[in-house]
Amino acid sequence: MKGILADTGPLYAAYDPSDRYHSQALAEVERCVNQDIFLAYPILLETHSLILKRLGISIGLRFLQEMSAGATLIQPTIADYTSATQVIQRFPDQTITLFDATTAAIAQRLTLSVWTYDFHFDVMGIAIWNSVR
Repeated sequence: MKGILADTGPLYAAYDPSDRYHSQALAEVERCVNQDIFLAYPILLETHSLILKRLGISIGLRFLQEMSAGATLIQPTIADYTSATQVIQRFPDQTITLFDATTAAIAQRLTLSVWTYDFHFDVMGIAIWNSVR
């Protein structure tokens, strides 16, 4: 499969002008316009929750509308969650969230690079989309 699997960090940063990665995220949004963007439902939920809590209802709604129009939403499988749990257990010294481990499992299953600013994807050995970090 060809495209990019988005993580919460860059998605949130694109909406929050006070985020330290805001400018970088906006530049990367422009760079990935011609790419297929995939978004796992857990990341949609996590990002929406952060936006809603920190930026408000109207921006949260705009986020949902833009993701529905511009990204292909992916439902994780039971095998993805099982794999994610195994990854977390393999790295007991790391604070890898179930969100991140599930995203990693989906990326491996679909052979996608992850658009992220989170070093845990490097730890997990996941291909990172060529954003500047």
